[in-house]
Amino acid sequence: MYAKALSYLQKMLGPQAAFREGQWEAISAVINQRKRLLVVQRTGWGKSLVYFLATRLLREQGKGPSLLVSPLLALMRNQILMAEKIGVRAATINSANANEWQEIEARFLADEVDLLMISPERLNNARFLEKILPAMQNRLSLFVIDEVHCVSDWGHDFRPDYQRLVRIVKLLPQSVPVIGVTATANDRVVQDVVEQLGNDLEIVRGPLMREGLRLRNIVLSDQAERLAWLAENLPKLPGSGIIYCLTVADSNRVAHWLQQQGLDVRAYHADIADEERIACEEALLKNEVKALAATVALGMGFDKPDLYFVIHFQRPGSVVAYYQQVGRAGRALKSSVGILLAGRE
Repeated sequence: MYAKALSYLQKMLGPQAAFREGQWEAISAVINQRKRLLVVQRTGWGKSLVYFLATRLLREQGKGPSLLVSPLLALMRNQILMAEKIGVRAATINSANANEWQEIEARFLADEVDLLMISPERLNNARFLEKILPAMQNRLSLFVIDEVHCVSDWGHDFRPDYQRLVRIVKLLPQSVPVIGVTATANDRVVQDVVEQLGNDLEIVRGPLMREGLRLRNIVLSDQAERLAWLAENLPKLPGSGIIYCLTVADSNRVAHWLQQQGLDVRAYHADIADEERIACEEALLKNEVKALAATVALGMGFDKPDLYFVIHFQRPGSVVAYYQQVGRAGRALKSSVGILLAGRE
């Protein structure tokens, strides 16, 4: 089983890829021992690989499909592409594809989908809870909660729709393994998640340090100073990256200013159309732009392994939010940089 899992890993990441410490152990615990896990690992460790590969191996054993609850559309789009590399038939149900919901639900119930990715809001929709979930809960082979810290009101990103997932987990047959994954859960959040999802939840936890990610803090009180710094220094940075901004207005301002300086930087936030957001993500993934000036709309789970830099135009709201965002950089690079431009606001 290990050899087969490794071959799938190499199909996804290349012929030299190997499991990181703890990855195979988590997969094995799910497929061989049917355990329920809370996986707390650093950004870039490869938490999604655990449930992708577990899904593929479970399907080969003749088991049912997996259900993944995930908060961000960017993450869903990104992960469907990854899943396809190992033959996992993935589909998503979210606010952006309402015209496809019935077709996807029918395919899922007909066992034509291996991995259904669904937003927590949609999962808690009355129709889904009353008609679809009861029909699938005895067929599921794996239930995954991505960014599981959102379950806890002690976490930095508590969401009411995540709280309702606790009820769904308790309705699942005990034989269905559950994986909750996050990179941002302190001891208090971990304890709370275990208490809510069940004491049989086994904790898989690794170090959160990222070797090779260098952090800089530059104090520039005024936005004008920071805009000037970006115009001067962005061309000197290799590769591409993200410039995080606190507001939509800041995102637009930074992108417009840098465009005036001849730099290919695009604004990315919740106010732009889905088609434009997808185009921005793809341009960044293909290194066709220098950077996206983004709000937290481009956040948890966005995966570009060769992203060289993450710059913060202002300090984010918390250390945990900063860790989550700066962790987008350098996942597959030996060297990368996070630069915090701390302003008076």
